[in-house]
Amino acid sequence: MTEVKPEEPNDDEVVTWWGLVIEGYLATQTKLMGEIAERFSLAPASFDILIRLVRSPEHRMPMTRLAVEAALSSGGFTKVADRLVAADLICRVPSPDDRRVTFAALTEHGLDVAEQAREACAEILRRIVLAPLGDDAHGLAEAMRTLRSVNGS
Repeated sequence: MTEVKPEEPNDDEVVTWWGLVIEGYLATQTKLMGEIAERFSLAPASFDILIRLVRSPEHRMPMTRLAVEAALSSGGFTKVADRLVAADLICRVPSPDDRRVTFAALTEHGLDVAEQAREACAEILRRIVLAPLGDDAHGLAEAMRTLRSVNGS
């Protein structure tokens, strides 16, 4: 018995599929960040930094590492960090072990806001991603994990 292989998609189909991935992501991210901004007055970069810190040991990270993980230039990160410090959400803490390292750390107020924002984010994602996708959500996450692994730096 001869195995029948599915036809390869044509160029237009491949480009269309990828366009749908991008459009779906952008629409979903815009909706998510709009709700986060409305509830917490947080811009996407500020929200990203708070989420990274709330999930980190001792709720702190070296500022240079945080900037890299948040995909911000050092100047862009400094501006966001300055805004977060002014809002009493983070503080800068010198490393006791290396004077070249400064940590960004959540303040008590920042920890409270970050925990609330994380909870709200999960609730929003359950509504706008998990509910529409159902069982496909897990497959989507695994597919994106694979793409990140194969294509990430």
